[in-house]
Amino acid sequence: MPDYYKILEVPSTASMEEIKRSYHRLARLHHPDLNQHALDIHIKHLNQAYEVIGHPVRRAKYDEQRAEMQRRANARAKLHRQPEEQIQTEPQMTWMEGVFGFVQELRKNLKEDA
Repeated sequence: MPDYYKILEVPSTASMEEIKRSYHRLARLHHPDLNQHALDIHIKHLNQAYEVIGHPVRRAKYDEQRAEMQRRANARAKLHRQPEEQIQTEPQMTWMEGVFGFVQELRKNLKEDA
C-alpha cells in the first residue's frame, strides 16, 4: 500500500486544508504542462493520493488499513525476536580470570604432550 501522506508530503495528522495546499503546490510542481521535466507518473500518484486522503471517509478507511498493517508488522517482528531469557551469552570473566584460565589450559596441554 503506498504511503499517501508521504506522496503529498504531509504528516498523518494534517488538516484537510494542509492536505489541499500541499496537493496544489505539488500538482503545480509536477504538472507536465508547467514543468517539461515532470513525469506523468508523479501527477498520477499525487492525484491518487489526494483522491484518498482528500476525502474524509476514504481517509478514515485508509488510516484504518494503515494502522492494521502496522499492527501486523509489529506482531511479525515480535514473533521473530527471541525472549531475553533464551538468548545465550558467553559467561563473563575478568581479564585476570582469563589469564589464569589460559595458563591452566597451557599447563594441562603441556603435561599431556610430555
